[in-house]
Amino acid sequence: MRDIRSALPIGLAVVVLAAVGCGDGTDGEPSAGATTGETSTAGLPKLVGRVGSTDDPETYEISLATEDGAEVTTILPPGRYLLEINDLSTIHNFHLSRRYGGLDVATEVTGTGKTKTVVVLPEAGS
Repeated sequence: MRDIRSALPIGLAVVVLAAVGCGDGTDGEPSAGATTGETSTAGLPKLVGRVGSTDDPETYEISLATEDGAEVTTILPPGRYLLEINDLSTIHNFHLSRRYGGLDVATEVTGTGKTKTVVVLPEAGS
């Protein structure tokens, strides 16, 4: 369980820190393994990622928030989430990954646009 507690904050920190020049070449699409394969997103809690700002798309601002706009600063409970990313920047990207694999979602560095995917934060001990 200790590994999960240390991995999730690191994974969330990746959103903030790894976005400078970390493209994965997927043309704005999530990386393989990020989705559950299920198409229904009804009832899933939503996370909203953003790269850049509306005032300055190329600013080094990367954020992750809940649907109500509260910044994610703590460990999220295990489960399925709908992740919506609004990438406004052409010089850096959004990248969320898990240290031990199983979660890798990224947008292209030079691409912009909106992306939606389902991510699964693992149960404790898995």
